[in-house]
Amino acid sequence: MTIEPQTLASHRDYAPEAAAAGVLAGVGTGTAVNTATDTPVDFTPLTSDFFGYEDALSDEEKHLILRLRAFLEAEVRPIVNELWARAEFFPKSIVKGLAGLGLFGQPWPETQDFPNTAVFRGWVALELARIDASVATLVGMQNGLVMGSIAVAGSDEQRAEWLPKLASGDLLGAFGLTEPLSGSDAAQGLRTTATRTGDKWVINGAKRWIGNGSISDITIIWAKDTADGQVKGFIVETSTPGYSATRIENKQALRIVQNADITLTDVVVPESQRLAKSKSFRETAAVLRLTRAEVAWAAVGNSIGAYDAAVAYANERVQFGKTIGSHQLVQDLLAKSLGNITASIGMVTQVSHMLDQGLQRDEHSSLAKLYTTARMRETVAWCREIFGGNGIVLDYDVIRFFADSEAIYSYEGTREMNTLIVGRAITGTAAFV
Repeated sequence: MTIEPQTLASHRDYAPEAAAAGVLAGVGTGTAVNTATDTPVDFTPLTSDFFGYEDALSDEEKHLILRLRAFLEAEVRPIVNELWARAEFFPKSIVKGLAGLGLFGQPWPETQDFPNTAVFRGWVALELARIDASVATLVGMQNGLVMGSIAVAGSDEQRAEWLPKLASGDLLGAFGLTEPLSGSDAAQGLRTTATRTGDKWVINGAKRWIGNGSISDITIIWAKDTADGQVKGFIVETSTPGYSATRIENKQALRIVQNADITLTDVVVPESQRLAKSKSFRETAAVLRLTRAEVAWAAVGNSIGAYDAAVAYANERVQFGKTIGSHQLVQDLLAKSLGNITASIGMVTQVSHMLDQGLQRDEHSSLAKLYTTARMRETVAWCREIFGGNGIVLDYDVIRFFADSEAIYSYEGTREMNTLIVGRAITGTAAFV
């Protein structure tokens, strides 16, 4: 079967009213204002947002959330299970549609549609992940890791050249930090090297687990300068001779994301494509600090996706003459799941407030990531349990959320590494080795 790209309206104007009708799974009813026209539109808060955190968003932010929900329901949900089963990437129309909604480049003045907060960007990650974790990963990678590297470590000229191209979806980016022999110890263990010769750099090495690395147009490569031993970032066009990417096969989580092994053999990059402000791993860490909290938001969204599916199933599946949602043990699983989700939303909301206020430190985002992903693992398992045997069939969605949770749990800092970052803040003593 071939999946045909969905036909899209003009992306900036894409706002079908279906999103405001309150008929989508897992949403309720309410009202917001379209600030572009000053006309009221229905806002549909998530039923899984039990304490109503999302209602604190501005009217303009709510309106974009509505447009995002409509796009995801119309364009992503109908095809996501088949793409996941076949480990195929999204059609180009999905990438351009996400870009058309303004999702790429939200944090950066050059590319944002309107001033927004880290809390709002967290809700975007959550809304994406509750439909599919791979689409959330795509946006997080393009918007955070790739554009974030250029925004944090690039010059004004590099920002002006590259951010608009990435925000439009005309270029797809990847982030090359992890290596075959260097993961958690990347700050000290990178083996990829960059050697300056005149106004050029020659890069040699290998990267692994690079999301969308086999289909990207550019990859941000972090390499160790052979002159001073410091880590520096480079914008590498994937058409450059010596750059080779091979998709990692047989992956059983985030199957839509095209993770790759990358080899760099005498890859020549001009000095103009070295991230001008990247002097050490400190800049790399600054990028990861910005994105780690959004991974925590995505973990909550993945939990909600499983929870919404379980609630719907519990209200439809009949056993012993009544819906299984009428049984105490099923209600117990749902209540525990909602408790995990609610506590996690509270945590990620506060850590994003701290980012907006300039107060967030590494240990704050690390605690959010380790806690929410641990709660996610519990939640998706409880929700899958409600389905019985049907819970391992892709048609019911929950197994996709279950499998994808393992990747979210591990990437952008394992639980163990994030625990040690928090432990260092608690005790004042580093215990990494």
